[in-house]
Amino acid sequence: MPASQTVGKALLMVTAFGWGLNWSVLKFVLQDWPPLFARGTAGLIGALCVALLAIARGDSLAVPKEARTSLVIASAINVFAWMGFTALALNWLKVSEGALIAYSMPIWAMMLAWPLLGARPTRRSLVALGLSITGMVVLMGGPEFSVAKLPGALFALAAAVLFALGTVKARKPLAMPAPAVAAWQVALGCLPMVVLGLTLEQPHITALSARGALGLAYMAIGPMALCYLTWFGALKRLPTAVAATSMLIVPVVGTLTAVPLLGETLGLRELIAIVLTIGGVALALRRDPARRET
Repeated sequence: MPASQTVGKALLMVTAFGWGLNWSVLKFVLQDWPPLFARGTAGLIGALCVALLAIARGDSLAVPKEARTSLVIASAINVFAWMGFTALALNWLKVSEGALIAYSMPIWAMMLAWPLLGARPTRRSLVALGLSITGMVVLMGGPEFSVAKLPGALFALAAAVLFALGTVKARKPLAMPAPAVAAWQVALGCLPMVVLGLTLEQPHITALSARGALGLAYMAIGPMALCYLTWFGALKRLPTAVAATSMLIVPVVGTLTAVPLLGETLGLRELIAIVLTIGGVALALRRDPARRET
């Protein structure tokens, strides 16, 4: 195995475990601060850290005029909707429920590519869709399901669908250094969260406990800053399909860490749902050897 691929896989594991643990850590912070304000504040701190790193590397933070519209749209869909909606979902859902629904986004990307790009789904893609939907039904339709969980499920599903839409529409990468793109996207997506949080949620700033402050620091430095850099580093060294498939580790890590950290249960129903949902997404991400790159 080439050294670059070894480094890429190591970076990928750091990213997956960092993002997976973030689901459980976010639950801690939500005990002190409301979701939009908490996620937005962590994001702004993380964006500042990435911007300072970009400057230290000698990268320019200037945004080309032709890239501004695309950057704003990507920030709205990939950051504001994704981070904001998943944080809101955890007000009603367990980590296992929110993470599994949210990480079904490759399924929805596949379905959206049909009307938007003319990429008709294959029979295998439809089987993948059926597996993932069955997994989510098993997860949400168990004995603990109640109508009270419906808002959380809808927020998580909306986050997945919107992120998928952003993936389908983003055909060309922005002509900017990766750290600068990450810093701008996170900052532009998280600033409205903080504004809405202050306006609608009216958080008590002093309510943040020591444990919540540690969680906030982790969210800012780990998932928001370090993991974005390791993710871009992995994408430089590995095929996109390999990186995307490996991200299926994220909801598994989130589910497993929630057991000791939050006292959430991991029973047969959750295990069956994980196998079905992750199996369906993995099948959807699998490259068809009969198709050639275009």
